[in-house]
Amino acid sequence: MERTYFMETERLGFSRWTRDDLDLARLLWGDPAVTRFICAAGVFSEEDILRRLDTEVANGARFHIQYWPVFLLGSQEFIGCCGLRPHGERGYEIGFHLRPAFWGRGYASEAAAAAIRYAFSLLRAEELFAGHNPRNAASRKTLTRFGFHCTGDEFYEPTGLYHPSYALRPEDVSAALSSPRFVLR
Repeated sequence: MERTYFMETERLGFSRWTRDDLDLARLLWGDPAVTRFICAAGVFSEEDILRRLDTEVANGARFHIQYWPVFLLGSQEFIGCCGLRPHGERGYEIGFHLRPAFWGRGYASEAAAAAIRYAFSLLRAEELFAGHNPRNAASRKTLTRFGFHCTGDEFYEPTGLYHPSYALRPEDVSAALSSPRFVLR
């Protein structure tokens, strides 16, 4: 199926989750390599996958944000998701989940840069929140590259662990956000 993208970077296209995307949701959140850092069991059940897809669709309908599905522009191959979700009084939380075949290629950074720009330029966010499993060094590296600063550890119920937590304000954004291509449609 041909995807429509509302936002593009040099290599990536951002789409929107719909209820018709269950196969993509299973491909991503059905992979234990992806979910090992986002839930205590390390794997999502079929019910967990459905609930996660429903959450993204609902966030899109209610708040006009999601951890949007992300595709390679050339091949339209599904690489994972990246985006925003509501976060209490602080506004928005950024997150990204990539399929293992796409790790280590700079896609997480490219997608996160687009989501950060979206939050600060379109949503006029005053601050972004992020957190990661304490065993996920790659996520820590991606977040700090953009200028996120650690605010302490917060208990994250889905994993049962205290996760390092971060904040980013527009004035703290690093030069890592300067990308040659960023298009909103």
